[in-house]
Amino acid sequence: MNSLPDGILEVIQNHGCLDMDNRFGEMQIFLAVAQSGSFAGAARALRLTPSAVSRAIARLEARLGAQLVSRTTRALALTAEGELYRERVAGLVAEIDEVERGFARADEAPRGPLRINASVPFGTQCLLPILPRFQALHPGVTLDLALSDTLVDLVEERADIAIRIGPLRDTGLKAKKLGRSAMAVVASPAYLQGRGEPVHPRQLAQHACLRFSFRRSVDTWPFLVDGMLVHRPIDGVFMGNSGEVVRMMAAAGGGIARLGRFHVAADLASGRLVEILRDCNPGDHEDIHALYAGHQRLASRIRAFLDFLDAYLRLPGAPPKISG
Repeated sequence: MNSLPDGILEVIQNHGCLDMDNRFGEMQIFLAVAQSGSFAGAARALRLTPSAVSRAIARLEARLGAQLVSRTTRALALTAEGELYRERVAGLVAEIDEVERGFARADEAPRGPLRINASVPFGTQCLLPILPRFQALHPGVTLDLALSDTLVDLVEERADIAIRIGPLRDTGLKAKKLGRSAMAVVASPAYLQGRGEPVHPRQLAQHACLRFSFRRSVDTWPFLVDGMLVHRPIDGVFMGNSGEVVRMMAAAGGGIARLGRFHVAADLASGRLVEILRDCNPGDHEDIHALYAGHQRLASRIRAFLDFLDAYLRLPGAPPKISG
């Protein structure tokens, strides 16, 4: 079963007894059934009897003229109509939750869980070093950080903020630009000593290039050759599912990689990696955004984190926004 957006059960429970003839009450019961996967589980969560939950779902299905829940002796699942209804009403109940939270005192300190999703490189290199400062500023907020290079759906993953690197898809979410990062082609000194350093992009055909395995990756790298932008095909015997995997493989001497400069800044500074084909670098950048649901009244914990990123986030190699 799909999960409810965070906070919905809290709203249901805090409202006390539900009006069984109320359409909104039936929506709440349906969402609880969808989350728990059973009438009994929904009844426990809402402090109702299983028979009351069953009657509410039956009334809802009769009014809509569609079966929302498929019942068997061993399991309960949403029908296609039930999945569609869940998607529509979950957003509605979440909006009501946001409306009620919006009436909290303006000077009330941010509190509650804050779920953040970011890529592994950005999380390890840029977020984790500054998160202790956010915790010191906002002790009432509980941080839940998930690092993955796989694109996730904010609703399905119950994330409040997702940080994305590169082109944005049209998701209907709000986007706050955090910065941009230049790209660099890098390899370890040990690899270059054994295989030689390429001085022209066409020589990459004789080298082990480290690629990404996720679907949005590309098998060409851009270069500036004789004043013209060209895309060279790359090949190799290693593919990684994250930027961090590719970086570590490059540092271990496994081949040549093209990564964001923020990701390899520490390696370049220490000499674990060196930049190659610098004269052919086209100077392209990847934009970095924070994505979040665009409610009219943003939860204070989400707004506090976005403001914090504005103040304290810096990409390695760039001057800090705030000293001290």
